[in-house]
Amino acid sequence: MGENTTTSPLDSFCGSTFWDLDQTWYTNDPNFTECFHQTVLYWIPCGFIWLFAPYETYQILYSNTRYIPWSFINISKMVINLLLIILSIISIIYAVIQSNNGVELYTNDVYYVTPAILAATFVLTLGLMLAGKKRGIRSSGPLFLFWFLLAFCGGFTYAARIKSIIDGMNNMETYPFVWEMVYYPLVVVMFFINCFADKEPLYMEGEGKSDNPCPEEGASFLNVITYTWLDTLIWKGYRKPLETTDLWDLNNKDKSKSVVPRFEKHWQKALSKQAKKPSEPKATYGAENGGVSFKPTATPKKIVSVLPALCKTFAPEFLLGSLLKLMQDLLAFVSPQILSLLIGFVEDPTQESWKGYLYALVLTLTAMLQTLILGQYFQRMFVVGMQIRTSIVSSIYRKAIKISNSSRKESTVGEIVNLMSVDAQRLMDLTTYLNMLWSAPLQIALAIYFLYQILGPSVFAGLGVMILLIPVNGVLANATKKLQIQQMKYKDKRVKMMSEILSGIKVLKLYAWEPSFQAQVEEIRSKEIKVLKQAAYLNAGTSFIWTCAPFLVTLATFAVYVTTDPSHILDAKKAFVSLTLFNLLRFPMSMFPMLVVSFVQASVSIKRLNKFMNADELDPNSVSHETTPNAISVEKSSFAWSQGEPPILKDINIEIKPGKLVAVVGQVGAGKSSLISAILGEMEKLSGKVNTNGRIAYIPQQAWIQNCSLRNNILFGKGYSESVYNKVINACALKPDLAMLPGGDSTEIGEKGINLSGGQKQRVSLARSVYADMDVYLLDDPLSAVDSHVGKHIFDEVIGPKGLLKSKTRLLVTHGITFLPQVDQIIVLKDGEVSEVGSYKELLAQKGAFAEFLLQHLEDEGADEDIPDELAEIKQELENTMGKEEFARQISRQRATSESHSQHSENAENRPMIASPDRSLSRSSSTTSMEKSGGSLRRRSSAKDRKSVDAGAPAANPNNNKLIEAEKTETGKVNSKVYIHYMRSIGGWLTFITLVLYILYQGFAVYSNIWLAKWSEAGNTTTNNHTIEQQRDIYLGVYGALGFGQAIFLLFGTMTIALGCLEASAILHEGMIARTFRLPMSHFDTTPIGRIVNRFAKDVDVVDNLIPSSIRTALLCFLSVVSTILVIGVGTPVFFAVAIPIGVLYYWIQNVYVATSRQLKRLESVSRSPIYSHFGETLTGATVIRAYGQEQRFIKESESRVDINQVCYYPSIVANRWLSVRLETIGNLVVLFASLFAVIEREKGTMDPGYVGLSITYALSITQTLNWFMRMTSEVETNIVAVERIKEYSEAVQEASWDHGKREPPNTWPDKGKVSFEKYEVRYREGLDLVIKGISCEIEGGEKVGIVGRTGAGKSSLTLALFRIIEAAAGKITIDGIDIADLALHKLRSRLTIIPQDPVLFSGTLRMNLDPFNSYSDDDIWTALEHAHLKTFVKSLPAGLEHEVSEGGENLSVGQRQLICLARALLRKTQVLILDEATAAVDLETDDLIQATIRKEFKEGTVITIAHRLNTILDSNRVMVLDKGEIKEYAPPDELLANKNSVFYSMARDAGLV
Repeated sequence: MGENTTTSPLDSFCGSTFWDLDQTWYTNDPNFTECFHQTVLYWIPCGFIWLFAPYETYQILYSNTRYIPWSFINISKMVINLLLIILSIISIIYAVIQSNNGVELYTNDVYYVTPAILAATFVLTLGLMLAGKKRGIRSSGPLFLFWFLLAFCGGFTYAARIKSIIDGMNNMETYPFVWEMVYYPLVVVMFFINCFADKEPLYMEGEGKSDNPCPEEGASFLNVITYTWLDTLIWKGYRKPLETTDLWDLNNKDKSKSVVPRFEKHWQKALSKQAKKPSEPKATYGAENGGVSFKPTATPKKIVSVLPALCKTFAPEFLLGSLLKLMQDLLAFVSPQILSLLIGFVEDPTQESWKGYLYALVLTLTAMLQTLILGQYFQRMFVVGMQIRTSIVSSIYRKAIKISNSSRKESTVGEIVNLMSVDAQRLMDLTTYLNMLWSAPLQIALAIYFLYQILGPSVFAGLGVMILLIPVNGVLANATKKLQIQQMKYKDKRVKMMSEILSGIKVLKLYAWEPSFQAQVEEIRSKEIKVLKQAAYLNAGTSFIWTCAPFLVTLATFAVYVTTDPSHILDAKKAFVSLTLFNLLRFPMSMFPMLVVSFVQASVSIKRLNKFMNADELDPNSVSHETTPNAISVEKSSFAWSQGEPPILKDINIEIKPGKLVAVVGQVGAGKSSLISAILGEMEKLSGKVNTNGRIAYIPQQAWIQNCSLRNNILFGKGYSESVYNKVINACALKPDLAMLPGGDSTEIGEKGINLSGGQKQRVSLARSVYADMDVYLLDDPLSAVDSHVGKHIFDEVIGPKGLLKSKTRLLVTHGITFLPQVDQIIVLKDGEVSEVGSYKELLAQKGAFAEFLLQHLEDEGADEDIPDELAEIKQELENTMGKEEFARQISRQRATSESHSQHSENAENRPMIASPDRSLSRSSSTTSMEKSGGSLRRRSSAKDRKSVDAGAPAANPNNNKLIEAEKTETGKVNSKVYIHYMRSIGGWLTFITLVLYILYQGFAVYSNIWLAKWSEAGNTTTNNHTIEQQRDIYLGVYGALGFGQAIFLLFGTMTIALGCLEASAILHEGMIARTFRLPMSHFDTTPIGRIVNRFAKDVDVVDNLIPSSIRTALLCFLSVVSTILVIGVGTPVFFAVAIPIGVLYYWIQNVYVATSRQLKRLESVSRSPIYSHFGETLTGATVIRAYGQEQRFIKESESRVDINQVCYYPSIVANRWLSVRLETIGNLVVLFASLFAVIEREKGTMDPGYVGLSITYALSITQTLNWFMRMTSEVETNIVAVERIKEYSEAVQEASWDHGKREPPNTWPDKGKVSFEKYEVRYREGLDLVIKGISCEIEGGEKVGIVGRTGAGKSSLTLALFRIIEAAAGKITIDGIDIADLALHKLRSRLTIIPQDPVLFSGTLRMNLDPFNSYSDDDIWTALEHAHLKTFVKSLPAGLEHEVSEGGENLSVGQRQLICLARALLRKTQVLILDEATAAVDLETDDLIQATIRKEFKEGTVITIAHRLNTILDSNRVMVLDKGEIKEYAPPDELLANKNSVFYSMARDAGLV
């Protein structure tokens, strides 16, 4: 035995030497020993498959597909497997025969054990394959890897056998040769067959096959790890922009229906565990209240965290990912070891050449293996993240449907939607990083261990620098976080403001208030930019430190190493292996701060989620559903909106028999709507018992309309039956409306029913309930929003004793006293208590609260001569019961109180307001909608924007059913104009300087490494008479200076780029906001507010925060790649020959990928908004959804929207992996060629070790850099889309100029107020029908004119025309002889006054709401408030004029809001007043106040009233009757009423005025 031969127990097992280095290593002709061939090379693959057999068995048992049919593939697999079993058995038989023949070699155990192991293993693989076939496993990972290993290890033996022929074979070798020649080709064929997947299984368990299954399910293991199955999609995306139809279904395991139940199971377990813990309220049974009441104990509720449930649900998949990560981390440290060997090889010319090639190969293979493992790891993490998002979104949705009103009030709709959009997203993003928690410390520890091996204790100098930098980083991160919070605050404020402005944009245009509000937004924006600038300086500082850090670490380590001991010489091996290890250290170190930020964000998100997920839910048992003789019974019950608040309803006792019609009446704020909420179980029951018998339909006061077709709004999830449907449509008076809507009942209704008038929405809501065919109907004043004649029709056809619902139980809250004689029973509420119950006749006789209520109403209607018939009857009855004198006295008393009302601020409206200014909507006033839980139903008007209906509903495209245009998704490459636009916004000089700085930085970085190579080459030799010490100091000094230069250039480069981008961002935002305010009104009609707000929120945020960093990183990566290629190429010029094709390949892959990825991103973001809009819609309509018992249907709908979004998201994750596997392979080729050329050059003797170290160190880092460069360029392209979208807005069509018209009006204009129309025509938008068709008429100065007409006659269009909200199609309007089309818009709008239909207020002070330009004195404002009957109220507010109005004026009653609009008009007091009369928004008292004030204050002016109630315009000078955009009649009202054939007379008759 030679000195390099080791003895081993296997020697005797084989009967020959097991390991001989002379034969395998120190030779020019390496080969393994026969014993090694017979043992290790067979045992490794066999051991592998036995190790993984349990895993494979688990996969087979839990597969949900069945039976793969026989095919060429599985038949061949089976046949070859059987042949291999036979071969193994033959081997054993041969050994037995030979040993019996006395051949000594075959007495050794190895000839029996190895074939036996092989035979057993092949039996196992055959079993696994057949079981897999039966259970539908199309391709198995462990089996593929087994055949791969067997073929790989067998290759060595096969080569040795062939070599034995060439060397001349003795007869002992004949049998092994023949056996190997048969066996090895079979193994190779088997490996080849295993590269393909089997046929599709015949069926799936539990569900049908998908129509468009994801090819991943049928891909072979090889395709899965290389992502080749995605090729078809990538190609398709390259050839044409992808659409949703091109995408595949989700894998079953990722669908909501698989993911959500798993999470819900663990979450419900956690909740029930918590519920079992004793901190329950104690139940007490009290005789006094005749029921059980709960006294909650004072212990606060313990919060159950979502985290454990998430962990339990997703742990198994997550742990598999962690295992992959561990393998990858360990592999990363193989490269430096091989690099060390390779440099050693170049340094030592005596080594055999084949070793160099072996090192080059192993280096590349480890890199390839890392690539594949990392790809799988990220893929798994992303999928887990995606599933986490699915389960959280779904749980939030489920919770939101059940949450109680008091908890719901704690957050706005926006905040809850944020939980879904932001917080769920954060947790999803975190999953990819989570493993860094243990992986980063592991990598750091390993790197330090290996460095210690090379450089000894001097490593700790470098480590010390790293540790010192951690607190610095902490301080910076903290400062950044503070700035981020500040910036978020400003951003939220700005976006909230924009969203309010856009909601009230019509009012701003009518008042010409845009400049003031634009200035307010710009002020917030400038503060935001200031904060962003500070953040930019901080970021530059951070990147300065992070560039310095790795350099300082290497510098410190090398300096300490060479100065501590003269024998410490820095040679190539030490320098570059350490450099590679330091590079490995860099990643986990730089990840740490990011991790901390991610964790902080995630923990905040989890806290917010926990708070929401643990909020109180509505108590499903507060209302029982027992079968009793009564349809509704409430016994001795009190209710509040939330625990601990004073009861709103006290001691209520009500019994309602099935089939009865019961009315609930009472003054404003008496608790009528609250009573309905209580019966629905929406309020907290403090005591007593509520029972409903039968299914319930609920019609809220504020109709809740979904964004879907009109028909689906009515069907509401029920099947379509034509006859029933038509009956319902007719009864609810919707037939004429359907005829007017462009697409009939398939017209799409916009967000919150924007293209329906208030009355239409209310009728749709009513139709929905009638169609639902329930047993009990709760109607919360549905008739208030409709015109009186329509109201009468609906009462007769639907609600009344002869209506469709005559057999149902109906509880009707109403203000209309005309219907009361027809109801079975009346409940009178006063201050939250039932004051009287009885039939109409009984209550009249009692002369109590009901009589008072009637008197109040009669007084309001005005004891004029012209009282409608029904009212006259009621008046007569009252007179009869009370006696004439008593009646007259009461009426005059009512009048007196109502007049004193005007002095003593309308106390009915205000008392609750002052009592609780903080609880914005606790008053359940009749006019404030039921959605008090919402606090953010922004547009709470009753007769909402009739505009569009008048317009014959604006339509946006030829098929006319769509109002809301689909959001444009750009396709294809982002236009180069966008980049140029952005560069211009930054400024040319800045762009140029930035580039120069970055190039200098990169130059210094490269040169510092070249210097290191020179230093390591110099070793101990000296030049120019320097001593060794001096020489060493020169090298060290220059190395340090180069590092410092890098950092300085980077610092300034980062600053210039950040400031330039912010400058651009400021310019872009400024342009967009200026243009948005100048968009014509038609734009806002067809674009959902959310979409415009999105540009101001998301897109501006991208331009502020994401673009600068992605541009910077892309630039750095690009320069880094260029320098790598240069460094390798300069040393080995032949490398350029390889670099060119590799570059072409790279560019091509990038092009193919970007096209697909960009489109997937776009699809994903477009499919994301429906999730949130549906959620927002659900939140506002939760009460309705619960009342109808439709929760499950809505949950399903939400989950299907999430799935659709994930369908777009999943391919983009996989496309990412597809790309990284391909790019890293290209990078690995660079490594291969760099190392191969190093070996070849060494043969020629032209390569010095320092340069080998340098080029391979660079090559090893190129894979990361290429990957990042690709990521960043596509990210820049994805993010630049934001600039494209902002640019699109800043180039949209504008309305006429605000300040420059053809002529200037005199300062006093209009002084007379004479308005004339000459052949005037107008349409809402290009391509639509005319809404006003050539009318001509004159309104004299100071004349009072009423304009009436049915819905859609063009009444509101006239007002819009006067303000040029819509421009003339022909003809003209002149005011005091000046054509309004010649004036600048603001000159015109600021000289007219309007009191709009919806009282729109903005959040800010009361003063700002009255006078945003600060152009009036306080005295003027107080006078206006006094005339508007608000002075006493405002005086009573602690802050007076500075009182903060909440969003949409939520903390004022609707009546007060309307009076504030009146005060605005009184402040302006121009000669022409347009009154777009508020219908049901105001109770009659406020209405009278407004009418009286206008008569008094605008006595001299021209007043044009758009009337919805005819009685308000009976005292006008003239009445204009419009129909379908033409004037039918225009004369004094008396004249028209005298003519029985006039249209006006018939309208008055319908309204019951004649």
